[in-house]
Amino acid sequence: MTSRVDGSEQPWNQQRLRSSNERLLLERLRAAPASRAQLARETGLSKPTVSSALAALEAAGLVREAGLHTPERGRVAVLYAPDPAAGYALGIDIGRDWLRIALADLDGTITARADVRNRARSSAAMADLVVSTAHAVVADAGVAEVAHAVVGTPGVYDPRARRVRYAHHLPGWGRAGLFDRMRDELGVPLAVHNDANLAALGEHTFGVGAGSRLFVYVMIGTGLGMGVVADGRLFTGANGAAGEIGFLPWAGRAEPDTIEDAVSADAVVRAARALGMRGSPTAKAVFEAARAGDPAAVAAVRQEGERLAHTVAAVAAVLDPDLVVLGGGVGHSADLLLQTVRDTLRRLTPLRPKIAASALGEDAVLLGAVATALGTARDVTFARRT
Repeated sequence: MTSRVDGSEQPWNQQRLRSSNERLLLERLRAAPASRAQLARETGLSKPTVSSALAALEAAGLVREAGLHTPERGRVAVLYAPDPAAGYALGIDIGRDWLRIALADLDGTITARADVRNRARSSAAMADLVVSTAHAVVADAGVAEVAHAVVGTPGVYDPRARRVRYAHHLPGWGRAGLFDRMRDELGVPLAVHNDANLAALGEHTFGVGAGSRLFVYVMIGTGLGMGVVADGRLFTGANGAAGEIGFLPWAGRAEPDTIEDAVSADAVVRAARALGMRGSPTAKAVFEAARAGDPAAVAAVRQEGERLAHTVAAVAAVLDPDLVVLGGGVGHSADLLLQTVRDTLRRLTPLRPKIAASALGEDAVLLGAVATALGTARDVTFARRT
């Protein structure tokens, strides 16, 4: 990109060029602080152009001085870095049992967070809980303005109908206009994404999916979902439903109709009861009992691993991923499942991707929402301030 502007060019072309130069420098500075001379060398822009663009960015509050560089030879140079407080992004993870909300600055640092039990008994009450908790998080951080927010939710958001489809475990959540109301009451631009997709993006950005060419994140919890990331980009399909593997029919001998019925947390509990575990256990209790050596719990967990292997085999045949990450509520106990999944997969198919547990645990969706919101927040903040 040239730094010189011919005098015959129109003023709007000059403005676009200045804006492009400023954005180029800002993106470079996100990697690491740098001096004017270093920026000129690395971007190919002239030193006067760099100085002018940095001055404009600093005046807009997008860049700040970040210390001094003292070389062995030559003059001391001022280092510049993006100002993380120029804007903020909000990540929201809505689950059946928990609501998690985090506010991050433009560097991606979490500045405030809230994790609250989701005790809402209706979609309207749940929307109220989201709005009130988000306002509290922003107020706690002392932030005046949020540039963008991203919500992670079960199901698939239909932007034309303005509603979520397939969120069967959140009654009433598919009501049209619910997210429009949340957006208006929050006063923040808001995008809605499937929770498994965001978990996959979170794992790619911050977890074990980094560097993978094509990996899938299998979320096993109240339901069963999957996010697919290929070459760093999320694959959502023609209508946003790619990865809804819970709807696949289950071909086992027993009663489940779909893979979700066979593999989700409720399936672990049903199996433990059928195998003789007493009381009213939760999936978490079953895994804890398995760690303690309870025979019924151990058998139920083994069955879960075997059924998960069938799920992975189907995914491997269709997508050929190099990595499959197990996450979600059941995925938190992946250490008890991994060996069974691997051994069963070896018997089922010659296609054997690497299987790993999520590195982010219960924060995968939330961090994926923050990472997604940050991309837009940076663009919005740049456009507003320049």
